[in-house]
Amino acid sequence: MDAVLVRRSKKRNPDGYVIEIVIWRLPTAVPGSRHRFKYRLFFGRHGRRIVGYDNERGKGDHKHVESLELPYLFAGLNALEQDFFTDIEEWRKRRENADSDDR
Repeated sequence: MDAVLVRRSKKRNPDGYVIEIVIWRLPTAVPGSRHRFKYRLFFGRHGRRIVGYDNERGKGDHKHVESLELPYLFAGLNALEQDFFTDIEEWRKRRENADSDDR
């Protein structure tokens, strides 16, 4: 069995932020992961990642929020996307609060 593309989408918002999701189903798990999905979820602007989720070979499931890299407990594709969008929303709220504090 070959790798099968499960989802590929890329959206550029009017504010310049990009959301890209790429998910593959693999014949075997990526080393470091316990499931058969290879994924990359990206949120950023001007090529700079702000929030990202991936399961790089050897590192396993993890996420990036700005300069932090944190472990991620993969609990299925629906949870993956929900967690990703929740982190984006939380980042946006922190940014709005920081902007309003500067005023």
